[in-house]
Amino acid sequence: MLPSQLAGIAASIELIPVALALVGPVENRIGIAAANGAFRQAGLGTTVGESALIEQLGDRFARFLGSDGEREEFSWEFGDAVDCRHFRIMLARRSPKSTHCFVTLTDHTGELRTERNLRREMMTDSLTGLPNRAAFSERLEDKIAAGGDAAHYAVLIIDLDRFSRVNACLGSMAGDELLITVARRLKGALRAVDVLARTGGDEFGILLTLEGDSSEADHVAQRIEQALATPFRMSDFEIRVACSIGVAFGSDEIDDPEDLIRHAQFAVKRSKTSGHAEHYQTRAFDAARAAFGIETELRRAIEQGALRLTYQPICDLATGRVVAFESLARWTSESGQEYLPNDFIPVAEESGLIVPLGRWALDEAAKTLRAWDIKAGGGCGVKFAVNLSAIQLHRDDIAPAVESALMAHKLAGSRFTLELTESALVADPQRVSDTMHALKQLGATIAMDDFGTGYSNLAYLQKLPIDVLKIDRSFVTGMLADRDKIAIVRAILSLAQALGMDTTAEGIETNELAQTLAALGCTFGQGYVYAKPLEADMAYDFLMSANT
Repeated sequence: MLPSQLAGIAASIELIPVALALVGPVENRIGIAAANGAFRQAGLGTTVGESALIEQLGDRFARFLGSDGEREEFSWEFGDAVDCRHFRIMLARRSPKSTHCFVTLTDHTGELRTERNLRREMMTDSLTGLPNRAAFSERLEDKIAAGGDAAHYAVLIIDLDRFSRVNACLGSMAGDELLITVARRLKGALRAVDVLARTGGDEFGILLTLEGDSSEADHVAQRIEQALATPFRMSDFEIRVACSIGVAFGSDEIDDPEDLIRHAQFAVKRSKTSGHAEHYQTRAFDAARAAFGIETELRRAIEQGALRLTYQPICDLATGRVVAFESLARWTSESGQEYLPNDFIPVAEESGLIVPLGRWALDEAAKTLRAWDIKAGGGCGVKFAVNLSAIQLHRDDIAPAVESALMAHKLAGSRFTLELTESALVADPQRVSDTMHALKQLGATIAMDDFGTGYSNLAYLQKLPIDVLKIDRSFVTGMLADRDKIAIVRAILSLAQALGMDTTAEGIETNELAQTLAALGCTFGQGYVYAKPLEADMAYDFLMSANT
Protein backbone atom coordinates (compact mmCIF):
# COMPACT_ATOMS: atom_id res chain seq x y z
CA MET A 1 0.00 0.00 0.00
CA LEU A 2 1.40 3.39 -1.05
CA PRO A 3 2.28 6.06 1.53
CA SER A 4 -0.28 8.41 -0.02
CA GLN A 5 -2.97 5.75 0.37
CA LEU A 6 -2.01 5.13 3.98
CA ALA A 7 -2.18 8.84 4.67
CA GLY A 8 -5.69 9.01 3.20
CA ILE A 9 -6.86 6.01 5.23
CA ALA A 10 -5.32 7.41 8.43
CA ALA A 11 -7.20 10.63 7.93
CA SER A 12 -10.46 8.80 7.27
CA ILE A 13 -10.36 6.43 10.24
CA GLU A 14 -9.86 9.35 12.61
CA LEU A 15 -13.56 10.03 12.04
CA ILE A 16 -14.52 6.59 13.44
CA PRO A 17 -15.48 6.81 17.18
CA VAL A 18 -14.44 3.24 18.07
CA ALA A 19 -10.89 1.89 18.26
CA LEU A 20 -9.83 1.07 14.71
CA ALA A 21 -6.50 0.15 13.16
CA LEU A 22 -5.25 -0.86 9.74
CA VAL A 23 -3.11 -3.97 10.05
CA GLY A 24 -0.84 -5.44 7.42
CA PRO A 25 2.79 -5.85 6.34
CA VAL A 26 5.03 -3.25 8.00
CA GLU A 27 8.78 -3.63 7.54
CA ASN A 28 8.38 -7.27 6.44
CA ARG A 29 6.19 -8.29 9.34
CA ILE A 30 2.59 -7.85 10.48
CA GLY A 31 2.12 -4.50 12.16
CA ILE A 32 -0.11 -1.48 12.53
CA ALA A 33 -0.03 0.61 9.41
CA ALA A 34 -2.47 3.23 10.75
CA ALA A 35 -4.61 3.73 13.85
CA ASN A 36 -7.20 6.29 14.96
CA GLY A 37 -7.29 8.31 18.15
CA ALA A 38 -9.67 5.92 19.94
CA PHE A 39 -7.22 3.09 19.32
CA ARG A 40 -4.30 5.09 20.68
CA GLN A 41 -6.31 6.14 23.74
CA ALA A 42 -7.07 2.48 24.45
CA GLY A 43 -3.37 2.08 25.24
CA LEU A 44 -2.81 -0.75 22.78
CA GLY A 45 0.32 0.81 21.19
CA THR A 46 0.88 1.78 17.57
CA THR A 47 4.25 0.25 16.78
CA VAL A 48 5.16 -3.38 16.42
CA GLY A 49 7.39 -3.45 19.47
CA GLU A 50 4.94 -1.61 21.69
CA SER A 51 1.58 -3.03 20.61
CA ALA A 52 0.13 -5.75 22.81
CA LEU A 53 -2.43 -6.31 20.08
CA ILE A 54 0.25 -7.27 17.56
CA GLU A 55 2.30 -9.15 20.15
CA GLN A 56 -0.60 -11.42 21.11
CA LEU A 57 -2.67 -11.55 17.91
CA GLY A 58 -0.11 -10.94 15.14
CA ASP A 59 -0.04 -14.56 14.08
CA ARG A 60 -3.84 -14.67 13.93
CA PHE A 61 -3.89 -11.52 11.78
CA ALA A 62 -1.33 -13.09 9.46
CA ARG A 63 -3.42 -16.25 9.07
CA PHE A 64 -6.47 -14.16 8.26
CA LEU A 65 -4.59 -12.13 5.63
CA GLY A 66 -3.24 -15.35 4.11
CA SER A 67 -6.73 -16.87 3.87
CA ASP A 68 -9.65 -16.24 1.54
CA GLY A 69 -11.79 -14.79 4.30
CA GLU A 70 -13.15 -11.26 4.20
CA ARG A 71 -14.48 -11.09 7.77
CA GLU A 72 -13.73 -12.69 11.16
CA GLU A 73 -14.94 -11.91 14.68
CA PHE A 74 -13.69 -13.11 18.07
CA SER A 75 -13.20 -12.09 21.72
CA TRP A 76 -9.91 -11.02 23.30
CA GLU A 77 -8.88 -10.44 26.90
CA PHE A 78 -6.05 -8.02 27.61
CA GLY A 79 -4.35 -7.31 30.93
CA ASP A 80 -3.89 -9.08 34.25
CA ALA A 81 -6.60 -10.62 36.42
CA VAL A 82 -7.07 -7.46 38.49
CA ASP A 83 -7.38 -5.03 35.57
CA CYS A 84 -8.42 -7.30 32.74
CA ARG A 85 -10.09 -5.70 29.73
CA HIS A 86 -12.44 -7.47 27.33
CA PHE A 87 -12.72 -6.61 23.66
CA ARG A 88 -14.79 -7.85 20.78
CA ILE A 89 -12.54 -7.79 17.68
CA MET A 90 -13.74 -7.61 14.11
CA LEU A 91 -11.36 -8.22 11.15
CA ALA A 92 -12.56 -7.02 7.74
CA ARG A 93 -11.11 -6.30 4.27
CA ARG A 94 -12.51 -5.46 0.87
CA SER A 95 -11.43 -8.65 -0.89
CA PRO A 96 -9.28 -11.74 -0.32
CA LYS A 97 -6.59 -10.07 -2.39
CA SER A 98 -6.22 -7.15 0.03
CA THR A 99 -2.86 -7.13 1.84
CA HIS A 100 -4.25 -5.13 4.76
CA CYS A 101 -7.33 -5.47 6.94
CA PHE A 102 -9.20 -3.22 9.32
CA VAL A 103 -9.25 -4.23 12.99
CA THR A 104 -12.15 -2.87 15.04
CA LEU A 105 -12.06 -3.23 18.85
CA THR A 106 -15.23 -2.83 20.91
CA ASP A 107 -14.63 -2.64 24.66
CA HIS A 108 -17.10 -4.83 26.59
CA THR A 109 -15.24 -4.67 29.90
CA GLY A 110 -17.92 -2.69 31.74
CA GLU A 111 -20.73 -4.89 30.53
CA LEU A 112 -18.93 -8.12 31.40
CA ARG A 113 -17.98 -6.86 34.85
CA THR A 114 -21.58 -5.87 35.51
CA GLU A 115 -22.77 -9.23 34.23
CA ARG A 116 -20.28 -11.11 36.41
CA ASN A 117 -21.18 -9.05 39.46
CA LEU A 118 -24.88 -9.76 38.89
CA ARG A 119 -24.15 -13.42 38.39
CA ARG A 120 -22.08 -13.47 41.57
CA GLU A 121 -24.97 -11.91 43.46
CA MET A 122 -27.43 -14.37 41.92
CA MET A 123 -25.22 -17.28 42.94
CA THR A 124 -24.57 -16.07 46.50
CA ASP A 125 -26.78 -16.37 49.55
CA SER A 126 -27.24 -12.79 50.74
CA LEU A 127 -27.45 -13.78 54.42
CA THR A 128 -24.47 -16.08 54.91
CA GLY A 129 -22.34 -15.13 51.91
CA LEU A 130 -22.18 -18.82 50.94
CA PRO A 131 -23.02 -20.16 47.48
CA ASN A 132 -26.76 -20.64 47.11
CA ARG A 133 -28.68 -23.63 45.73
CA ALA A 134 -28.12 -22.64 42.08
CA ALA A 135 -24.38 -22.18 42.60
CA PHE A 136 -24.14 -25.46 44.51
CA SER A 137 -25.91 -27.30 41.71
CA GLU A 138 -23.56 -25.68 39.18
CA ARG A 139 -20.45 -26.69 41.15
CA LEU A 140 -21.78 -30.23 41.37
CA GLU A 141 -22.52 -30.26 37.65
CA ASP A 142 -18.90 -29.27 36.96
CA LYS A 143 -17.74 -32.10 39.22
CA ILE A 144 -19.89 -34.60 37.35
CA ALA A 145 -18.78 -33.28 33.95
CA ALA A 146 -15.12 -33.58 34.95
CA GLY A 147 -15.52 -37.36 35.01
CA GLY A 148 -12.90 -39.54 36.64
CA ASP A 149 -13.57 -41.72 39.63
CA ALA A 150 -17.13 -40.79 40.65
CA ALA A 151 -16.68 -42.41 44.04
CA HIS A 152 -14.34 -39.62 45.07
CA TYR A 153 -17.02 -37.09 45.90
CA ALA A 154 -20.20 -37.02 47.90
CA VAL A 155 -23.04 -34.63 48.67
CA LEU A 156 -24.08 -34.01 52.27
CA ILE A 157 -27.34 -32.25 53.05
CA ILE A 158 -27.67 -30.82 56.57
CA ASP A 159 -31.11 -29.91 57.87
CA LEU A 160 -31.37 -28.03 61.17
CA ASP A 161 -33.93 -29.66 63.44
CA ARG A 162 -36.70 -27.50 64.94
CA PHE A 163 -35.19 -24.30 63.56
CA SER A 164 -38.68 -22.85 63.09
CA ARG A 165 -39.02 -22.66 66.88
CA VAL A 166 -36.19 -20.11 67.02
CA ASN A 167 -37.97 -17.86 64.53
CA ALA A 168 -41.27 -18.31 66.35
CA CYS A 169 -39.87 -17.61 69.83
CA LEU A 170 -37.06 -15.12 69.22
CA GLY A 171 -37.97 -13.56 65.88
CA SER A 172 -36.55 -13.72 62.37
CA MET A 173 -33.52 -11.54 63.17
CA ALA A 174 -32.40 -14.01 65.83
CA GLY A 175 -33.01 -16.82 63.35
CA ASP A 176 -30.83 -15.07 60.76
CA GLU A 177 -28.09 -14.57 63.32
CA LEU A 178 -28.23 -18.25 64.21
CA LEU A 179 -27.94 -19.26 60.54
CA ILE A 180 -24.87 -17.04 60.10
CA THR A 181 -23.21 -18.58 63.16
CA VAL A 182 -24.11 -22.11 62.05
CA ALA A 183 -22.58 -21.38 58.62
CA ARG A 184 -19.32 -20.28 60.27
CA ARG A 185 -19.13 -23.43 62.38
CA LEU A 186 -19.85 -25.65 59.40
CA LYS A 187 -17.16 -23.88 57.39
CA GLY A 188 -14.71 -24.46 60.21
CA ALA A 189 -15.43 -28.21 60.14
CA LEU A 190 -14.53 -28.53 56.45
CA ARG A 191 -11.39 -28.35 54.35
CA ALA A 192 -10.64 -25.70 51.76
CA VAL A 193 -11.38 -28.12 48.89
CA ASP A 194 -14.92 -28.76 50.13
CA VAL A 195 -17.81 -26.56 49.03
CA LEU A 196 -20.36 -25.37 51.59
CA ALA A 197 -23.61 -23.81 50.37
CA ARG A 198 -26.91 -22.75 51.81
CA THR A 199 -29.41 -24.71 49.78
CA GLY A 200 -32.60 -23.75 51.60
CA GLY A 201 -34.06 -21.89 54.55
CA ASP A 202 -32.44 -24.03 57.27
CA GLU A 203 -30.69 -26.44 54.93
CA PHE A 204 -27.01 -26.53 53.99
CA GLY A 205 -25.26 -28.57 51.32
CA ILE A 206 -21.68 -29.78 51.17
CA LEU A 207 -19.84 -31.00 48.07
CA LEU A 208 -17.25 -33.21 49.70
CA THR A 209 -14.08 -34.33 47.96
CA LEU A 210 -13.15 -37.81 49.19
CA GLU A 211 -9.49 -38.60 49.47
CA GLY A 212 -10.09 -42.03 51.00
CA ASP A 213 -13.08 -44.38 51.05
CA SER A 214 -16.74 -43.62 51.72
CA SER A 215 -16.23 -43.70 55.50
CA GLU A 216 -14.66 -40.27 55.18
CA ALA A 217 -18.14 -38.84 54.67
CA ASP A 218 -19.20 -40.32 58.01
CA HIS A 219 -16.20 -38.71 59.70
CA VAL A 220 -17.17 -35.34 58.24
CA ALA A 221 -20.74 -35.85 59.45
CA GLN A 222 -19.42 -36.52 62.94
CA ARG A 223 -17.29 -33.35 62.83
CA ILE A 224 -20.35 -31.37 61.81
CA GLU A 225 -22.40 -32.79 64.68
CA GLN A 226 -19.59 -31.98 67.09
CA ALA A 227 -19.29 -28.45 65.70
CA LEU A 228 -22.98 -27.84 66.36
CA ALA A 229 -22.97 -29.57 69.76
CA THR A 230 -21.70 -26.48 71.58
CA PRO A 231 -24.74 -24.36 72.55
CA PHE A 232 -25.37 -21.07 70.74
CA ARG A 233 -25.87 -17.96 72.86
CA MET A 234 -28.81 -15.91 71.54
CA SER A 235 -30.02 -12.97 73.64
CA ASP A 236 -30.72 -14.48 77.07
CA PHE A 237 -31.15 -17.98 75.70
CA GLU A 238 -28.75 -20.86 75.28
CA ILE A 239 -29.80 -22.75 72.17
CA ARG A 240 -28.71 -26.24 71.24
CA VAL A 241 -28.94 -27.01 67.55
CA ALA A 242 -29.33 -30.59 66.37
CA CYS A 243 -29.24 -31.55 62.74
CA SER A 244 -30.17 -34.37 60.39
CA ILE A 245 -27.57 -35.34 57.77
CA GLY A 246 -28.12 -37.21 54.53
CA VAL A 247 -25.26 -38.48 52.37
CA ALA A 248 -25.33 -39.39 48.68
CA PHE A 249 -22.22 -40.59 46.85
CA GLY A 250 -21.25 -39.78 43.28
CA SER A 251 -22.03 -42.43 40.72
CA ASP A 252 -21.20 -42.96 37.06
CA GLU A 253 -24.92 -43.54 36.54
CA ILE A 254 -25.84 -40.05 37.75
CA ASP A 255 -25.39 -37.19 35.30
CA ASP A 256 -27.90 -34.73 36.78
CA PRO A 257 -26.76 -32.83 39.89
CA GLU A 258 -30.35 -32.39 41.04
CA ASP A 259 -30.72 -36.17 41.26
CA LEU A 260 -27.76 -36.41 43.63
CA ILE A 261 -29.10 -33.55 45.76
CA ARG A 262 -32.54 -35.21 45.94
CA HIS A 263 -30.91 -38.47 46.98
CA ALA A 264 -29.14 -36.72 49.87
CA GLN A 265 -32.37 -34.95 50.85
CA PHE A 266 -34.16 -38.28 50.86
CA ALA A 267 -31.49 -39.66 53.19
CA VAL A 268 -32.13 -36.65 55.47
CA LYS A 269 -35.69 -37.85 56.01
CA ARG A 270 -34.37 -41.22 57.19
CA SER A 271 -31.86 -39.40 59.39
CA LYS A 272 -34.70 -37.55 61.15
CA THR A 273 -36.12 -40.91 62.15
CA SER A 274 -32.90 -42.71 63.05
CA GLY A 275 -31.18 -39.80 64.80
CA HIS A 276 -27.85 -40.19 62.98
CA ALA A 277 -26.39 -39.53 59.54
CA GLU A 278 -27.87 -41.76 56.85
CA HIS A 279 -26.59 -42.83 53.45
CA TYR A 280 -28.89 -42.78 50.47
CA GLN A 281 -30.23 -46.25 49.73
CA THR A 282 -31.60 -47.09 46.33
CA ARG A 283 -34.21 -49.50 47.65
CA ALA A 284 -35.66 -46.96 50.06
CA PHE A 285 -35.75 -44.32 47.33
CA ASP A 286 -37.37 -46.75 44.91
CA ALA A 287 -39.99 -47.53 47.56
CA ALA A 288 -40.65 -43.81 48.01
CA ARG A 289 -40.98 -43.32 44.26
CA ALA A 290 -43.33 -46.29 44.11
CA ALA A 291 -45.40 -44.71 46.89
CA PHE A 292 -45.51 -41.48 44.90
CA GLY A 293 -46.72 -43.42 41.88
CA ILE A 294 -49.38 -45.10 44.02
CA GLU A 295 -50.48 -41.68 45.26
CA THR A 296 -50.99 -40.44 41.69
CA GLU A 297 -52.99 -43.52 40.69
CA LEU A 298 -54.95 -43.54 43.96
CA ARG A 299 -56.00 -39.92 43.51
CA ARG A 300 -57.35 -40.78 40.07
CA ALA A 301 -59.05 -43.92 41.39
CA ILE A 302 -60.86 -41.98 44.13
CA GLU A 303 -62.00 -39.34 41.64
CA GLN A 304 -63.27 -42.02 39.25
CA GLY A 305 -64.81 -44.26 41.94
CA ALA A 306 -62.55 -47.15 41.01
CA LEU A 307 -62.18 -48.58 44.54
CA ARG A 308 -64.46 -51.13 46.16
CA LEU A 309 -65.26 -52.47 49.61
CA THR A 310 -65.05 -56.09 50.71
CA TYR A 311 -66.75 -57.38 53.85
CA GLN A 312 -65.49 -59.79 56.52
CA PRO A 313 -68.05 -61.29 58.89
CA ILE A 314 -67.92 -60.72 62.66
CA CYS A 315 -69.64 -63.52 64.56
CA ASP A 316 -71.09 -63.94 68.04
CA LEU A 317 -68.80 -66.53 69.65
CA ALA A 318 -71.62 -67.87 71.84
CA THR A 319 -74.19 -68.49 69.08
CA GLY A 320 -72.13 -68.47 65.88
CA ARG A 321 -74.47 -65.96 64.24
CA VAL A 322 -73.10 -63.18 62.06
CA VAL A 323 -73.72 -59.87 63.83
CA ALA A 324 -71.67 -57.49 61.71
CA PHE A 325 -69.32 -57.10 58.76
CA GLU A 326 -66.11 -55.11 58.76
CA SER A 327 -65.81 -53.19 55.51
CA LEU A 328 -62.30 -53.24 54.04
CA ALA A 329 -61.20 -51.16 51.06
CA ARG A 330 -59.72 -52.88 48.03
CA TRP A 331 -58.29 -51.35 44.89
CA THR A 332 -57.31 -52.75 41.53
CA SER A 333 -55.26 -50.26 39.54
CA GLU A 334 -55.72 -49.50 35.85
CA SER A 335 -52.80 -51.82 35.12
CA GLY A 336 -54.61 -54.66 36.90
CA GLN A 337 -52.48 -54.71 40.07
CA GLU A 338 -54.38 -55.57 43.25
CA TYR A 339 -53.64 -53.37 46.27
CA LEU A 340 -54.49 -54.24 49.86
CA PRO A 341 -55.17 -51.57 52.51
CA ASN A 342 -51.65 -51.96 53.93
CA ASP A 343 -50.33 -50.92 50.50
CA PHE A 344 -52.29 -47.75 49.91
CA ILE A 345 -53.76 -46.56 53.25
CA PRO A 346 -50.34 -45.26 54.50
CA VAL A 347 -49.90 -43.44 51.19
CA ALA A 348 -53.39 -41.96 51.51
CA GLU A 349 -52.65 -40.80 55.06
CA GLU A 350 -49.36 -39.14 54.13
CA SER A 351 -50.78 -37.41 51.06
CA GLY A 352 -54.06 -36.26 52.63
CA LEU A 353 -56.12 -38.51 50.35
CA ILE A 354 -57.39 -40.32 53.43
CA VAL A 355 -60.13 -37.69 53.84
CA PRO A 356 -61.86 -38.25 50.45
CA LEU A 357 -61.09 -41.97 50.72
CA GLY A 358 -62.67 -42.16 54.18
CA ARG A 359 -65.77 -40.28 53.07
CA TRP A 360 -66.11 -42.58 50.07
CA ALA A 361 -65.86 -45.66 52.34
CA LEU A 362 -68.59 -44.31 54.67
CA ASP A 363 -70.94 -43.62 51.79
CA GLU A 364 -70.19 -46.89 49.98
CA ALA A 365 -70.74 -48.97 53.14
CA ALA A 366 -74.02 -47.19 53.87
CA LYS A 367 -75.19 -47.69 50.27
CA THR A 368 -74.37 -51.41 50.40
CA LEU A 369 -76.06 -51.89 53.78
CA ARG A 370 -79.20 -50.16 52.50
CA ALA A 371 -79.19 -52.42 49.43
CA TRP A 372 -78.92 -55.50 51.68
CA ASP A 373 -81.85 -54.30 53.81
CA ILE A 374 -84.01 -53.89 50.73
CA LYS A 375 -82.89 -57.26 49.35
CA ALA A 376 -83.70 -58.96 52.66
CA GLY A 377 -87.21 -57.47 52.61
CA GLY A 378 -86.91 -54.88 55.37
CA GLY A 379 -83.66 -55.45 57.26
CA CYS A 380 -80.69 -57.79 56.98
CA GLY A 381 -80.06 -57.74 60.76
CA VAL A 382 -76.34 -56.83 60.83
CA LYS A 383 -74.16 -53.76 61.39
CA PHE A 384 -71.33 -52.52 59.22
CA ALA A 385 -68.02 -51.59 60.78
CA VAL A 386 -65.96 -48.87 59.08
CA ASN A 387 -62.36 -48.03 60.00
CA LEU A 388 -61.45 -44.42 60.80
CA SER A 389 -57.85 -43.38 60.27
CA ALA A 390 -56.14 -41.31 62.97
CA ILE A 391 -55.21 -38.76 60.26
CA GLN A 392 -58.80 -38.69 59.08
CA LEU A 393 -60.03 -38.02 62.61
CA HIS A 394 -57.80 -34.97 62.93
CA ARG A 395 -58.36 -33.54 59.44
CA ASP A 396 -62.05 -34.14 58.80
CA ASP A 397 -65.36 -33.54 60.54
CA ILE A 398 -66.24 -37.19 61.00
CA ALA A 399 -69.61 -36.89 62.74
CA PRO A 400 -71.22 -34.73 60.01
CA ALA A 401 -69.77 -37.06 57.36
CA VAL A 402 -71.30 -40.12 59.08
CA GLU A 403 -74.61 -38.35 59.56
CA SER A 404 -74.68 -37.36 55.89
CA ALA A 405 -74.07 -40.96 54.78
CA LEU A 406 -76.77 -42.27 57.12
CA MET A 407 -79.33 -39.73 55.96
CA ALA A 408 -78.52 -40.24 52.29
CA HIS A 409 -79.26 -43.95 52.55
CA LYS A 410 -81.99 -43.84 55.22
CA LEU A 411 -80.11 -45.76 57.90
CA ALA A 412 -80.14 -45.47 61.68
CA GLY A 413 -76.88 -44.64 63.41
CA SER A 414 -77.07 -47.92 65.34
CA ARG A 415 -76.31 -49.77 62.10
CA PHE A 416 -72.75 -48.44 62.04
CA THR A 417 -69.70 -49.33 64.12
CA LEU A 418 -66.80 -46.88 63.80
CA GLU A 419 -63.41 -48.43 64.49
CA LEU A 420 -60.42 -46.29 65.49
CA THR A 421 -56.94 -47.15 66.75
CA GLU A 422 -55.26 -46.14 70.00
CA SER A 423 -52.83 -43.90 68.10
CA ALA A 424 -55.75 -41.61 67.24
CA LEU A 425 -55.94 -40.54 70.89
CA VAL A 426 -52.36 -39.32 71.20
CA ALA A 427 -52.15 -36.19 69.06
CA ASP A 428 -55.37 -34.44 70.09
CA PRO A 429 -57.32 -36.34 72.77
CA GLN A 430 -59.91 -33.61 73.24
CA ARG A 431 -60.81 -33.45 69.55
CA VAL A 432 -61.11 -37.23 69.36
CA SER A 433 -63.23 -37.26 72.51
CA ASP A 434 -65.60 -34.64 71.06
CA THR A 435 -65.84 -36.61 67.81
CA MET A 436 -66.62 -39.86 69.64
CA HIS A 437 -69.36 -38.27 71.72
CA ALA A 438 -70.85 -36.75 68.57
CA LEU A 439 -70.87 -40.19 66.94
CA LYS A 440 -72.54 -41.69 70.02
CA GLN A 441 -75.28 -39.08 69.75
CA LEU A 442 -75.96 -40.44 66.26
CA GLY A 443 -76.42 -43.90 67.81
CA ALA A 444 -73.23 -45.40 66.39
CA THR A 445 -71.11 -48.03 68.13
CA ILE A 446 -67.48 -47.11 68.89
CA ALA A 447 -64.79 -49.80 68.72
CA MET A 448 -61.13 -49.50 69.71
CA ASP A 449 -59.22 -51.39 66.99
CA ASP A 450 -55.89 -53.24 67.45
CA PHE A 451 -56.11 -52.82 71.21
CA GLY A 452 -52.87 -53.52 73.07
CA THR A 453 -50.50 -52.65 70.20
CA GLY A 454 -50.39 -48.89 70.62
CA TYR A 455 -50.67 -46.18 73.25
CA SER A 456 -52.93 -47.53 75.98
CA ASN A 457 -54.19 -45.03 78.52
CA LEU A 458 -56.67 -46.55 80.94
CA ALA A 459 -58.00 -43.12 81.88
CA TYR A 460 -59.08 -42.61 78.26
CA LEU A 461 -60.79 -45.98 78.19
CA GLN A 462 -62.77 -45.01 81.28
CA LYS A 463 -63.79 -41.56 80.08
CA LEU A 464 -64.38 -42.16 76.38
CA PRO A 465 -67.63 -43.72 75.09
CA ILE A 466 -66.02 -46.91 73.78
CA ASP A 467 -68.32 -49.91 73.33
CA VAL A 468 -65.99 -52.60 71.97
CA LEU A 469 -62.31 -53.50 72.40
CA LYS A 470 -60.87 -55.37 69.43
CA ILE A 471 -58.04 -57.72 70.42
CA ASP A 472 -55.28 -57.52 67.82
CA ARG A 473 -54.56 -60.64 65.79
CA SER A 474 -50.93 -60.62 67.00
CA PHE A 475 -52.20 -61.75 70.42
CA VAL A 476 -54.76 -64.21 69.04
CA THR A 477 -52.75 -66.05 66.39
CA GLY A 478 -50.88 -68.93 68.02
CA MET A 479 -52.40 -68.08 71.40
CA LEU A 480 -53.05 -71.69 72.39
CA ALA A 481 -49.32 -72.49 72.29
CA ASP A 482 -48.15 -69.32 74.01
CA ARG A 483 -48.85 -68.71 77.71
CA ASP A 484 -47.85 -65.05 77.46
CA LYS A 485 -50.44 -64.43 74.76
CA ILE A 486 -53.10 -66.16 76.79
CA ALA A 487 -52.23 -63.97 79.77
CA ILE A 488 -52.49 -60.82 77.65
CA VAL A 489 -55.84 -61.86 76.20
CA ARG A 490 -57.16 -62.70 79.67
CA ALA A 491 -56.06 -59.26 80.91
CA ILE A 492 -57.79 -57.47 78.02
CA LEU A 493 -60.99 -59.47 78.52
CA SER A 494 -60.99 -58.73 82.25
CA LEU A 495 -60.40 -55.02 81.60
CA ALA A 496 -63.24 -54.88 79.08
CA GLN A 497 -65.59 -56.68 81.45
CA ALA A 498 -64.71 -54.28 84.28
CA LEU A 499 -65.43 -51.30 81.99
CA GLY A 500 -68.66 -52.80 80.63
CA MET A 501 -67.34 -53.24 77.10
CA ASP A 502 -67.76 -56.03 74.58
CA THR A 503 -64.71 -57.63 72.92
CA THR A 504 -63.88 -58.81 69.42
CA ALA A 505 -60.95 -61.14 68.74
CA GLU A 506 -59.31 -60.77 65.31
CA GLY A 507 -57.41 -63.44 63.42
CA ILE A 508 -59.35 -66.54 64.55
CA GLU A 509 -58.29 -69.37 62.25
CA THR A 510 -59.49 -72.55 64.03
CA ASN A 511 -62.66 -73.68 65.79
CA GLU A 512 -60.59 -74.68 68.83
CA LEU A 513 -59.34 -71.11 69.14
CA ALA A 514 -62.87 -69.73 68.78
CA GLN A 515 -64.16 -72.06 71.51
CA THR A 516 -61.31 -71.14 73.85
CA LEU A 517 -61.94 -67.40 73.39
CA ALA A 518 -65.65 -67.92 74.00
CA ALA A 519 -64.85 -69.81 77.20
CA LEU A 520 -62.59 -66.95 78.33
CA GLY A 521 -65.49 -64.52 77.90
CA CYS A 522 -64.76 -62.93 74.51
CA THR A 523 -67.94 -61.63 72.87
CA PHE A 524 -67.28 -61.60 69.14
CA GLY A 525 -64.73 -63.01 66.72
CA GLN A 526 -63.61 -62.62 63.13
CA GLY A 527 -61.08 -64.46 61.03
CA TYR A 528 -60.56 -67.00 58.29
CA VAL A 529 -62.30 -69.72 60.29
CA TYR A 530 -65.52 -67.91 59.37
CA ALA A 531 -64.60 -66.28 56.06
CA LYS A 532 -62.06 -64.12 54.31
CA PRO A 533 -63.12 -60.63 53.24
CA LEU A 534 -65.83 -61.16 50.63
CA GLU A 535 -67.18 -59.13 47.74
CA ALA A 536 -70.55 -57.52 48.53
CA ASP A 537 -72.77 -60.11 46.78
CA MET A 538 -70.86 -63.06 48.25
CA ALA A 539 -70.94 -61.49 51.71
CA TYR A 540 -74.73 -61.15 51.52
CA ASP A 541 -75.10 -64.76 50.44
CA PHE A 542 -72.83 -65.81 53.33
CA LEU A 543 -75.00 -63.85 55.76
CA MET A 544 -78.21 -65.41 54.52
CA SER A 545 -76.69 -68.90 54.69
CA ALA A 546 -75.10 -68.46 58.13
CA ASN A 547 -78.11 -66.92 59.90
CA THR A 548 -80.89 -69.09 58.55
